[in-house]
Amino acid sequence: MTNFNDFGLNEALERALAAKRYSMPTPIQTQAIPVLMQGRDLCGIAQTGTGKTAAFALPSLHKLISNPRPRPLKGCRMLVLSPTRELAAQIAQSCRDYGRFARLSVETVFGGVPIGRQIGKMAGGVDVLVATPGRLLDLIDQRALTLKDVEIFVLDEADQMMDMGFIHSLKRVAKLLPPERQNLFFSATMPREIRALAAQFLNNPVEVSVAPQATTAEKIRQFATFVDQKEKQALLTHVVTTRDIDRALIFTRTKHGADRVVRQLAGAGVRAVAIHGNKSQAQRTGALQAFRSGDTRLLVATDIAARGIDVSGVSHVINFELPNVAEQYVHRIGRTARAGAEGVAISFVADDERAYLKAIERITRVRADIEPLPTGFNEMVRNLPKPVAPPRDTGSQGRDPQRQREEARRGGRPQRSDRPARSGGAERDARAPHREDRPHYSASGRGTPAPRTGWTPPLADGSARTDGGQRQPAHVQRDNRPLGERSARPQGHGPRRDGGNAPRRDSGNGQPRDGGQRRFGGR
Repeated sequence: MTNFNDFGLNEALERALAAKRYSMPTPIQTQAIPVLMQGRDLCGIAQTGTGKTAAFALPSLHKLISNPRPRPLKGCRMLVLSPTRELAAQIAQSCRDYGRFARLSVETVFGGVPIGRQIGKMAGGVDVLVATPGRLLDLIDQRALTLKDVEIFVLDEADQMMDMGFIHSLKRVAKLLPPERQNLFFSATMPREIRALAAQFLNNPVEVSVAPQATTAEKIRQFATFVDQKEKQALLTHVVTTRDIDRALIFTRTKHGADRVVRQLAGAGVRAVAIHGNKSQAQRTGALQAFRSGDTRLLVATDIAARGIDVSGVSHVINFELPNVAEQYVHRIGRTARAGAEGVAISFVADDERAYLKAIERITRVRADIEPLPTGFNEMVRNLPKPVAPPRDTGSQGRDPQRQREEARRGGRPQRSDRPARSGGAERDARAPHREDRPHYSASGRGTPAPRTGWTPPLADGSARTDGGQRQPAHVQRDNRPLGERSARPQGHGPRRDGGNAPRRDSGNGQPRDGGQRRFGGR
């Protein structure tokens, strides 16, 4: 196949592709689309940036258009599961673009936004639903959504789902899907545990692979500089002010570290924005929009963004801190060198990160070129401007200040689907899910109580009243917010009621705290 017209796609899809000036399919599209057009299940192994979305969206939309059916009430014909909000929004937008000349409805459901609006959208049913696991199960438990009419099921970024602790949520979704359906399973890597997960969804699948597992793009030039942890900011300031950078993604391991980098760059007169799990959805959307539009050329991110950002023109990826999981490096630098372009990946390696670098080189089979520290670097460190002070309202850990003020005036608590991170601690390991979309947990174990608003003051003994006037122990009545508006994280430390264990938490994230690194004596 050399052209999209050769696939026999519906005319409406071909018009949309022509409007976007897409003519030549990528390797994953060339292999996957004919298989999916035949109705077969598929297991696709491909890195980010290879065109996976179009590979599953085009043949799936073709099937929906060619077999028109009424939209199922409180249901969908096609379900796409994504690990992050950003990726979900991106997939949904691609489906809208490809289906612009067809009468198909596309909706997204994820945390960070009021669940009531999403319940309203789902009432009449949709053709394509793109969702994160946590919010999807919230809607199911509130009987606002059913999966019994799903014809096509897509699990995207399966390895990321596993890393984030969604395994129990995925197993539950699998039980709710109808037996007669087409299944599409995509992952950047395919270790044994991912294959075991795939076996629960796929029926006699065709496997396609377009790149060696966990390898990096050939057109990415990779560099590493050995530098003391305390001096990384000076090096970063030098790099972003002296290099020819169109757009750069700067990765840190922690949320607080990302904010600190932004403030430090601001002190040096360099504009950057941050995106991570402590930001409100409006803040995250605004940061991505500023990055896409070119209002800022620097986006500082934690690994939440490694899979969920698809921005053309990213010329550089800078690893301010190396990931402690080698595979994550592949996803990070895969943000550059898109669509055949060349890219540059630069890693700042502290003394205690050398083991991470070795692990990365083993899995990628690529040895980064070593760049020395720039001339006069010690003076750069001494003259590094002070960071700007953090905003006064950031004690909320990413809550929207205006929303907080409004809630305070009403005397209530903000209804949120994610809670602030613990103060003073490093960001959770990438294996743990973000709060707004973490593995689902039903507070009762048998369904969701009717939504209640406001806050019920505790009794004198510290207990709370139920709606029926009965007392409930204080340790049980933690929060009166509707389940879908708060974190699905189980309270206490006991086992989850879905039979699994809560995702592990690594308070230190497998990394030393700032200031705890040893200086180099040499390379």
